[in-house]
Amino acid sequence: MSYPGQGYHHGHHPGGGSYGGGYGGSPPQQQYGGGGYGPPPPQAYGGYGPPPGQYYPPPSGGPSNGLGGGFAAGPPQHMFSGGPPMGYGRPEGPVGPSEYQNGPVRYERPTNMTMDNGMHYEYSAMNGKRKALLIGINYVGTSSALRGCWNDVDNMKQFIIQRAGYKPEDMVILSDREQDPRSIPTRANMTAAMQWLVRGAQPGDALFFHYSGHGGQAKATQGDEADGMNETIIPLDYEQVGQMEDDELHELLVRPLPIGCRLTALFDSCHSGTALDLPYVYATSGKIKEPNVFTDVGKGILGAAMEYARGDVMGMAKGLFSTFNTARNTNSAEDITKQTKSSGADVVMLSGCKDSQTSADTVEAHKATGAMSWAFIKVLTTYPQLTYLQLLNCTRDELAAKYSQKPQMSSSHPLDLNLLFVI
Repeated sequence: MSYPGQGYHHGHHPGGGSYGGGYGGSPPQQQYGGGGYGPPPPQAYGGYGPPPGQYYPPPSGGPSNGLGGGFAAGPPQHMFSGGPPMGYGRPEGPVGPSEYQNGPVRYERPTNMTMDNGMHYEYSAMNGKRKALLIGINYVGTSSALRGCWNDVDNMKQFIIQRAGYKPEDMVILSDREQDPRSIPTRANMTAAMQWLVRGAQPGDALFFHYSGHGGQAKATQGDEADGMNETIIPLDYEQVGQMEDDELHELLVRPLPIGCRLTALFDSCHSGTALDLPYVYATSGKIKEPNVFTDVGKGILGAAMEYARGDVMGMAKGLFSTFNTARNTNSAEDITKQTKSSGADVVMLSGCKDSQTSADTVEAHKATGAMSWAFIKVLTTYPQLTYLQLLNCTRDELAAKYSQKPQMSSSHPLDLNLLFVI
């Protein structure tokens, strides 16, 4: 994540990718600083192997203030008042802005749905078990330390407990302030925690995933990315074991889910627009985004014409070849994603920015926070009754005054954006 108004630096990492975080120099080095805490509550999962031997929890100590990378108290209890959106039905609390509706609000989930490719899908009944995985990495003691990610996890935990009926004993929290070695966000621990989240998932279950930390990009090799880049998240030990790419995240979090199981994922990180590689991405109008191939072709032809006017025939030829190759790759990538990444499970992802953008690590209400995590909680606290389309637009509005990032929404199947948003 980056601070508002700052650029970002593309540094080297294993695998040849780039790292966007709004900081000079390379991505965070693996070391721990002060500001640690006593042992957290027991984690509700099993089967974690020990992290790599060079990792140790930070030393115990008192919390620092919310602006220096330490823990800041969560929002006041009354912030999350209102009826919890436990499932479909009419919750209590204010409704969302009517200007962001493109049809009547729907409270009953559709059933027996089929995609264009013939795949069957189901909206979750939201009446099964609930599990949550929250990951917040401040990269303590590094040149690219963040300040708000621990607070994001604390605030999100409180929010989903009070608003959505999740229980602490059904959550796993990973952060680089924890004492338990299994709770340090190494790649191995993050992978094991994701496997725990989806293990035993059934139709009607509701799963929640939240990641607040650094994000980046790496060169794609499977032809499913129009821009040729995979989106990544950055474990604490990325230098030794690499970043986690969107294809891997999809295999861990989406592929194992059965039809009718809900996963809500929120990525508060740079370049996170399609971090789960979900095939359906939505515009603020409520329409599914389509690649704007004609715009790209038009720009390419204009560039080729300028080369020709300058007498550079070879430059013109190269420009035209590149333009039409890009157009072909864009359509091909979209087709590949829809064929290989669609799912009958009910997966909805919100991200802090487009794939090409950075997400802000900032201060709101005198507390360090990720801008997207803060906006998500604030909007759903202000308007407990929001449709998917209202949530997307309200979150964008909340950030637009101070930040350039544009939150994104995507799903594993075509989504009725007039349905009430549920978690």
